[in-house]
Amino acid sequence: LEVSMDMWSYFHTCLVSIWLHRFYIYSAVAFGISLWIVIQFTTTRDKRKGEQSQGSPSSPEGTSDKLGNGCAPRQAQGIHVAGVKIFYGSQTGTAKRFAKALAEAVTSLNLPVDVINMEDYDPEDGLVEETSSRNICVFLVATYTEGQPPESAVWFCRWLEEAANDFRVGKNFLQGLRYAVFGLGNSAYVDHYNTVGRRMDRWLWMLSASRIMARAEGDCNVAQSKHGSIEADFEAWKDKFLTRLQALCRGEKKPCRGKCKKGKCKSSGKQSKESSDREHGTSEQDNTEAEELFETSSEEEAGSPDSVIDVEDLGNIMGHMKKAKVLLLEGVWNAAGAERREMITPALRKALTKQGYKLIGSHSGVKLCRWTKSMLRGRGGCYKHTFYGIESHRCMEATPSLACANKCVFCWRHHTNPVGTKWLWRMDQPEEILQEALEKHQNMIRQFKGVSGVKAARLEEALAVKHCALSLVGEPIMYPHINHLVRLLHQQGISTFLVTNAQFPEEIRRLEPVTQLYVSVDASTKESLRRIDRPLFKDFWQRFLDSLKALAEK
Repeated sequence: LEVSMDMWSYFHTCLVSIWLHRFYIYSAVAFGISLWIVIQFTTTRDKRKGEQSQGSPSSPEGTSDKLGNGCAPRQAQGIHVAGVKIFYGSQTGTAKRFAKALAEAVTSLNLPVDVINMEDYDPEDGLVEETSSRNICVFLVATYTEGQPPESAVWFCRWLEEAANDFRVGKNFLQGLRYAVFGLGNSAYVDHYNTVGRRMDRWLWMLSASRIMARAEGDCNVAQSKHGSIEADFEAWKDKFLTRLQALCRGEKKPCRGKCKKGKCKSSGKQSKESSDREHGTSEQDNTEAEELFETSSEEEAGSPDSVIDVEDLGNIMGHMKKAKVLLLEGVWNAAGAERREMITPALRKALTKQGYKLIGSHSGVKLCRWTKSMLRGRGGCYKHTFYGIESHRCMEATPSLACANKCVFCWRHHTNPVGTKWLWRMDQPEEILQEALEKHQNMIRQFKGVSGVKAARLEEALAVKHCALSLVGEPIMYPHINHLVRLLHQQGISTFLVTNAQFPEEIRRLEPVTQLYVSVDASTKESLRRIDRPLFKDFWQRFLDSLKALAEK
């Protein structure tokens, strides 16, 4: 019993002590819990920093996984762009060449790229997969004859059109697919300019695919091209695309709805506009026009027609008017008063120079014919030698106009030359063209001095040009001063051989006598001529027939 009482006294004393010192005990427990929380927080933060440093540029170990464009490494959890798929539809190879160039640029950003010919792709299964693949799809497609897609893209475009207009296909069929469109066309074909690219962009949008940037259009017509050539148009668009791609890699999700101007997206107004078009079922033409990109610029206000002119200023005004008239006649200005462009752009100059042309001024050229080289070696000449006794080594092949009104499928100039239905460019004087043509031709002839097999006597004779074939490339009869140029050639004792593509009957009638006039007859029916020559004129067949009649009247 005494033991039990002692134990109770001990426990009672302990309990009373704990109660009396309870504040210290609570403080110790609170301090311990706080210390544990701090330790856990610090450990977690250090762990997170370690994980982030694996992809940080400042970490040597993570530098190889960090992309130069700001994209997260492919191993990261939140990947925004898995890769880029580039689809092309090409007839002459330009779209294919652009697709490869774009692929190289994207590859430099360490993103996987696939270049796909539309002819080898099944859109029905493939495009649906792209809605969840996180890929960016790029469509480079050309517009061919009569606004139709190239042969390689016919099935792709047909399927897309049917899917967009088939009520059985859900309007959200391609929701999630992100895309961009670059169309290739020629503004000289006014009614069909870039129609395939525009329609493809429209059909994708109708199926709820999302544009990552506004549709762009490349123009083969150097006179109207925004950047001077279709290559320059593509390069400008490519830079914008790569910038947008890097932004998407960083996680910027805001899509472009179309009418972008000076870096500011007008997506809200455009979205409501397109929604209204969809609800009311507007025509394809209206929809296309609604999605056009216009660059507006303020014009300087002209003086009021009622303003009073001081008599003392009248002389200056008349002087300016006379100067303007001279510039207009010389081809420096157009009728609207704007300075004309040069036909030969830097890109075109580079391409033609590479092909062996010696360019003259802003729209002419000269090149040695292979029959000239052949006859310098004592071999045979061209058909002119057989038919008319013309000595090929004394013949200069030239043109006063590199432009043409056709885009023939058999053209050996790779469709790099400008096209047009009328003269739109700055114009050089015929005296300058002839003088420079003779100098460049003679310089090319002199380069054969000492070449094995070249006859010295014929080399000497070749320096004195006796014949000029105005058939090098383009449509020489388009040159407004063609008659003056022909007269200058005849005055120097040089005979003339002029070739025309039978699209300028009135110019044939106005043409002064040449030594020999040729009209190219490339087809026997209207439809075959359309498919072979791909003329720019709508009334090409009537012009063709009238040109033959004009030739008969000569």
